[in-house]
Parts: sequence; C-alpha cells; structure tokens
Amino acid sequence: MNVIVAVDNNWAIGLKGSLLVRIPNDHKNFRQQTIGRVVVLGRKTLETFPQGMPLGGRTNIILSKDESYKVKDACVAHSLDELFEELKKYNDDEVYIIGGTSVYEQLLPYCDTAYVTKIDRSYEADAYFPNLDADKDWELTEVGEEQTYFDIVYNFTKYERKNKKSEKLN
Repeated sequence: MNVIVAVDNNWAIGLKGSLLVRIPNDHKNFRQQTIGRVVVLGRKTLETFPQGMPLGGRTNIILSKDESYKVKDACVAHSLDELFEELKKYNDDEVYIIGGTSVYEQLLPYCDTAYVTKIDRSYEADAYFPNLDADKDWELTEVGEEQTYFDIVYNFTKYERKNKKSEKLN
C-alpha cells in the first residue's frame, strides 16, 4: 500500500481539522496519484472535504468506529479487520492512505511507499505524520525539483520501506 501526505519541516500535517496550507500543485499531484485508485481515510478527514462528500473518480473507504456511520458512494469499515477484508479486493499498489493522523499511524506499518510533499516551513499545528527521516525502516528514494507557490518552497518526495517488510493484507 501507499501513503500520500503533505508535511512541514516538523512533519506537521494539520491544525484544528484543516490542512496547514493549500498549494494548488500539491492538490494536482494528489489527484494524479490517486485518481482511479482506492483511497482510505478517516471520518474526520472526510468531513473536511467539500460538502463532506467522498472524492470523485476514486473508490473511497472510510474508517470509522461508529457502527451506524454510513456514507453515500463510499464503503465504511468499522475496524482494521473489516478494512483489510475490503482491501483484499484490490491490488496493494492501487491503495492510498490519505489521512488523518490516526489512520496514518494505524496503517503506515502496512505501507511500502510514501509520497510526501515536503513544505519548507514550520507551521503552528496539532496533527503530525511520523517522521520518516528519523525512521530507520524508511529511506528517501526520490526528491523532485524545488517548487514555489508564492513564498512557499516545497518538493515532491518519495520514501520507500527498506526491506519491504510491511505486513501484506492478502
């Protein structure tokens, strides 16, 4: 499985339920990576989307402990076991974990590739992604060209699990 995330210099990803910054080219990259694929996200992340609706052109799987939670045009999994059973229908390479913090933390051990937009700035934040630079199991394998959006400098990067030891779902 894959994970996709935008982080600041402190591996922060959000503040009060919102992204730290909105960079149009980052959103374009996200769309290109995930369109036609499976995205796994938490309920709180879904609620931040326009009208709280699932992302179009993708299979959306929402992770929520609330047994009564239902979402039009999306699958809801109420546990990791339920999620893994649902994910057996798909190729691991087609699955992208898209947040938030709790979902990233629970599912990162099952991922082998991380697409990280690294924003060269430090923001006030209350939500973080695990620091892959400090994790001996991960290595930075690609760094895209430095890009700017107004005064914000960022790069698209790719991290890969060194030993592809992630637990397989199938």
